[in-house]
Amino acid sequence: MTGRELDAAGIADPDLRSAYARCRTLNARHGKTYFLATRLLPVDRRPAVHALYGFARWADDIVDALGTGDTRGDRARQLALLEGRLERGLREGHSTEPVVHALADTARRHAIDHRHFTDFMAAMRSDLDVTDYATYADLRAYMHGSAAVIGLQMLPVLGSVVPRAEAAPHAAALGVAFQLTNFLRDVGEDLDRGRVYLPADLLAAHGADRELLLWSRRTGRGDRRITDALRAAEDLTRGVYREAAPGIAMLDPASRPCIRTAFVLYGGILDAIAEGGYTVVHRRAVVPLRRRLTVAGDGLVRVLRARVAASAATPPPPVNPAVVPTAVVSEESR
Repeated sequence: MTGRELDAAGIADPDLRSAYARCRTLNARHGKTYFLATRLLPVDRRPAVHALYGFARWADDIVDALGTGDTRGDRARQLALLEGRLERGLREGHSTEPVVHALADTARRHAIDHRHFTDFMAAMRSDLDVTDYATYADLRAYMHGSAAVIGLQMLPVLGSVVPRAEAAPHAAALGVAFQLTNFLRDVGEDLDRGRVYLPADLLAAHGADRELLLWSRRTGRGDRRITDALRAAEDLTRGVYREAAPGIAMLDPASRPCIRTAFVLYGGILDAIAEGGYTVVHRRAVVPLRRRLTVAGDGLVRVLRARVAASAATPPPPVNPAVVPTAVVSEESR
């Protein structure tokens, strides 16, 4: 299947094929929801998505090197090394590092603005030192680099039926909605890393704070103030999904089933959080496999409908009788 995707994308160089395959492995291993949705894209667009995801995952893993023994200085050096490779790779169009090699090729093929990668790396650097956010505005500023630019990187790959500038705000909002969903799902794990992504002003509005979250994580006990704050964070996140929703119809019809499926799957994480009683301080909310497969199945139906519609809208090329094989002409005349 990997070979078919690379062939369809016109990626022939052996080193480049290996680089893209590495990114695909990272996506399949770590981004289960994202990877499932990616399977609904036309095969020629999948390698680019794998490259974008693979690079983002690699940088994120450096920042979140929990339990590896790496110090803050170790992670800063690794991040600086990656950033140097990224800058050279984007400038030269290739890299000896496989993931960067695939990313540089994707950026070139799809004319992705390099500033989106610069902003992303700035957000990753901030994660080395910033462990909480006073206001939602502060968090949104951080998420421009950590999430919104991911949507902006994806947009040229997905394609759009409107000018890119018109679709861009919705693509950026979808990246933010996905990350806010992850923040809610991972509250407990982020506390273990020393981070709180729920804005302090949102927590304070419901009588909660970092210390209360830490107490709840440590004791396994719940608290109504935390539940209220998490419910408010869910409402805020659903509002960002509403900002993003109009953008789906602006995408190339061939890409819409993938993004619509991701939209529903990530929204399903919010549903699972609510259905689980907002206990994410203690355990991660998980969307049942059956539900994920049902959503993916609906996405597949939409893919097939889009392909049928595209075929119907494209008239077959005119036939020149002079070049039609004799056997075919004979068959048609019977």
